[in-house]
This record gives sequence, C-alpha cells and structure tokens, in this order.
Amino acid sequence: MTKSGELPEDAKVARLLARFAAGESAPGVALGIGDDAAVLEPPAGKSLVWTVDAQFEGVHFRREWMTLADVGWRSFVAAASDLAAMGALPWCALSALSLPAGFADAELDALAGGQADAARAVGCPIVGGNLSRAGELSITTTLLGTCDRAVARRGALPGDGVWIAGEPGLAGAGLRALSESVRDPRVDAAVVAFRRPRVRIASGIALSLTAHAAIDLSDGLAIDAHRLARASDVALVLDERALLAHAGDAVRAAALALGRPLVDLILHGGEDYALLATGTVPILGFERIGEIRRGEGLWLRGSAGERALEPRGFDHFA
Repeated sequence: MTKSGELPEDAKVARLLARFAAGESAPGVALGIGDDAAVLEPPAGKSLVWTVDAQFEGVHFRREWMTLADVGWRSFVAAASDLAAMGALPWCALSALSLPAGFADAELDALAGGQADAARAVGCPIVGGNLSRAGELSITTTLLGTCDRAVARRGALPGDGVWIAGEPGLAGAGLRALSESVRDPRVDAAVVAFRRPRVRIASGIALSLTAHAAIDLSDGLAIDAHRLARASDVALVLDERALLAHAGDAVRAAALALGRPLVDLILHGGEDYALLATGTVPILGFERIGEIRRGEGLWLRGSAGERALEPRGFDHFA
C-alpha cells in the first residue's frame, strides 16, 4: 500500500497520468499516454510550433494563494498562451511534475485535474507525462501547435497600429491583493483572473491572418511591449487615453481597492496572458492602444505629451 507522501506505484502513476488525458484524443496522435513515448503524425502542410513553460512553487505561485487545481490550470494556460501569440492552434501536450516529499495522492489528483480541465478547455489533450521526486513542487508543460503562418515578435513595421486582446492589469491586481492580504469584494474578480487566467486561442488565430508581430503579456504590458519593439528594431508608442478607455470595471474597482494608479496596474501588472499585436488593419477582437514608428524604445503618450516609459515588469533575471 502506498503511504501518504510517497510516490504512487507504477499502476497508480499510469492511472493518474491518464487523468491528464481526460478521455480526449487528437488527430495525428497515433500513440498517447501509456507507453514510453508518444507517437505523433503532424498534419500535412502545417508548421509545428513548440513551447515549454516551467512553474515553480515560490517563484510562480504559492499554495496558500490558490488550490492545487488552480496551479494545474495556470501551468497549462501559461504554455498555451505562447502558442496563441504565435497564431498557432494547440495540438497536444506533455506534462512533467516534480513533487516534494509529503505530497499526497489526493494532492496529485487535484493538480492533475486542474491541468486536465485546462487541456479540455483549450482543446489540447495531454499525450504524455512524467513524475519525479524533487525538493519543491514544479510543473513543466510542453505544448505543440500547428499553424499556416507563425507570427513572431520581430515583424513590427513603422506605421503599424498596436492592438490588444484581453484586460492588462486585472490578474496582476489579483496577485497584489493576495500578496498584500487585501480582503475586499472589489478585488474578487481580479483574484479569479489570477487563479484561472483565460487563454485566447481564438484571438491568436485572428491575429495570424494579418498581424506583423505579436507577443503574449505574461510579464506585464510595458516589459513585453518593450521586448517586441526591441526584437523588431522599432519604437512602440502606447496611448494612455486608449489604455484607460480599454480598462474594464473590474480592473478599475481593483485599482481603487488597492490604492494603485489604474495606469500603473495596466502597464506593470503581469500575469495577464493577454495578446499584443501590430498590424496595419484592425484585428477581430482587438482594440488599438498605440502605434509603431521608426526609432527605438517604449513611449507613453499622455495629456502632457510623450515620455520614455520604463519597461518594468516581471523579470526572472533582473
């Protein structure tokens, strides 16, 4: 019998990994969970897009802030958002879990359930995985997607508009509320946005049709917009009035509850998994918040004119 805190025996590992699959399959998956490796048959004429995302306890999440099902959900969405930013359709996934001592079977089941729920929501079955012992809890998710044309960060051109899909600042406000132990109904929607972020696959497909460049906003609008501008060797100008007009009621309420300037939350919040794209024509589901011009750097246009904007946000190596 498996004792509490021990890794399950092989049969139980297989059962729990099968939980990831959630009874789903995908075209082109010849062999999925249950063998030494998955066997895939890529769709003819499609480009393959691969991404990997690692989530570590104490760096990306704290268990006192969310359930293990939430942790599983967020780990999957973080990887899926990278595919959306490239204009790719998720195809299948691999998940590797490293578990600390004392991690019980019920906890593993909750974590697997959260990933399975996210996989089902995205339409991207998990076709393989791995369990190992480690000093801390971590989840590494690899996603494969397919596309006709991958959209990179480096294609922005002078004269492009800057377009956004999603609510920058909302999830970041939720993270601040949790880290500062703010208990206020005005931050409830923000906390939900942090615990259960939305991945914007349909928006990614829309941007793939006309966008010149794109990036997902996992670390914050300012820092990720700066990364796109630097990769494209252009200047990116954000319009403060457009940003404030784009802000919804939930992020406005959270800003008031936290005592933070709304524009600061929008620019530097992070954790949004919104999508930023550039192009000359409107993109379905996106709103215009700025423009691309010749030059370099990140700029904010306000009522008093333009100023250089610090690309502040989450940076693992700052």
